[in-house]
Amino acid sequence: MAAHTQKNNKPGKTGGKEAQPLIIAKTPAEEQRLKLERLMRNPDKPAPIPDRPKEWNPRAPPEFVRDVMGSSAGAGSGEFHVYRHLRRREYQRQDFLDKMADKQDKDVEYLDKVEQNKKAAEERTAKRRKKRDKLKQKKLMAKKAKQVAKNKEEDGDKSSDSSEEEEEEEEEREAEDDAEAPSFIMGKK
Repeated sequence: MAAHTQKNNKPGKTGGKEAQPLIIAKTPAEEQRLKLERLMRNPDKPAPIPDRPKEWNPRAPPEFVRDVMGSSAGAGSGEFHVYRHLRRREYQRQDFLDKMADKQDKDVEYLDKVEQNKKAAEERTAKRRKKRDKLKQKKLMAKKAKQVAKNKEEDGDKSSDSSEEEEEEEEEREAEDDAEAPSFIMGKK
């Protein structure tokens, strides 16, 4: 019989949910923590995500106004309140339109600024890439020149005429490379 009773000694289903102690949140942080704990008890259950609230839109202006108020004498005492409400609603609508126009202008301005930043970054990247490529080419030329010099030493005086022409070409290349040397040295102060 004890197997069929729960904590509160009432007969019922076995293996049901356990009674959770009632905890009252005293701070907003504690309330948030309790909500997260309740969500994480069953991670397979989808969490409720509320829809985004719709933006407030003013009521559209009437296409045809039936009771037009004129400036004639004899208007009733209630007409002023009707006029006041219509005027307030129209001012709200105009303010809303002005805010929307400002928001669109700021969005366009932001997108232009982002585009300009991208172009500037691409230009800087291209400039640095070009500089790196020049340095790589210079290193390759120096390496080739060393190999050529090493080959000349091995060959000896077999081809003295062609070596003089190659030396002149290398000197011209080095003069060109020296003119395009970087204005700074990385890693040194």
